[in-house]
Amino acid sequence: MIATPAAGPADDGLPPLRDVIRNHELTAKKSLGQNFILDLNLTRRIARLAAPLDQTTVIEIGPGPGGLTRALLMEGARRVIAIERDARCLQAIAQISAAYPGRLAVHEGDALQTNYPALADAGPGDVAIVANLPYNIATTLLVGWLEAEPWPPWWNRMALMFQKEVAERIVAEPGSKAYGRLSVIAQWRTTARIALTLPPAAFTPPPKVSSAVVVFEPKPSPSPPCSVKTLGRVTQSAFGQRRKMLRQSLKSLTPMPELLLREAGIAPEERAERLTVEDFARLALLFDRGAHKPD
Repeated sequence: MIATPAAGPADDGLPPLRDVIRNHELTAKKSLGQNFILDLNLTRRIARLAAPLDQTTVIEIGPGPGGLTRALLMEGARRVIAIERDARCLQAIAQISAAYPGRLAVHEGDALQTNYPALADAGPGDVAIVANLPYNIATTLLVGWLEAEPWPPWWNRMALMFQKEVAERIVAEPGSKAYGRLSVIAQWRTTARIALTLPPAAFTPPPKVSSAVVVFEPKPSPSPPCSVKTLGRVTQSAFGQRRKMLRQSLKSLTPMPELLLREAGIAPEERAERLTVEDFARLALLFDRGAHKPD
């Protein structure tokens, strides 16, 4: 990934992040899935993946000591809304807010319980989600944003940090070991790509695995059109018994899966990991039309 030149100032006048962590005793908590990035040059590269930012309200989850928060503001984000449940970090974030009057708001609370559309409505312009996601809730948050209704969603783009293994599942192609339910929902509703990979040494404390930033852009009209809830049911059933034929694995969805598969033009002997995203969406569409029921 080639970084573009920095758009904002080289220094925001705030203390180095290591000093912030020491002064506020912000030792990363494993229970909160925290791993901090202390290199502002690196966080600015991440922030630029969500460009343009000058007319954008950015929602950030788990700012911690504020490395990415500062980067977003330095790169010109019109407004940042930071969601943080760790009360230890609030004073550090308040220092950033004071340095950028009117551009940073803090929402103290649990990211899993946050009303994101309401937060988005409170901000001006486009909405981007940019975050070094807590690894223990990253997939749950992503699925919630991907299953948003109505669609197109309340957000315009996302640049999100995951463990590399999760990132690879998101962009995996049919036939690969990583391909599964998350691949299907992500690729049906968005265009997703891995934009940046980071080694463990980029974080404090260093995790055991590498990480990657995935950039998502919502598709205006996912095709074939189907219910996202039904798509979830179909993929859960199909991938629930990997490497089994669909005529067997889909029995948890319908007692007679052969009827549905025949209508979709899919061989009953096929396996879930070899179906395309479009195949799954077609199965969901036909299921809702009753193609799994005998005449």
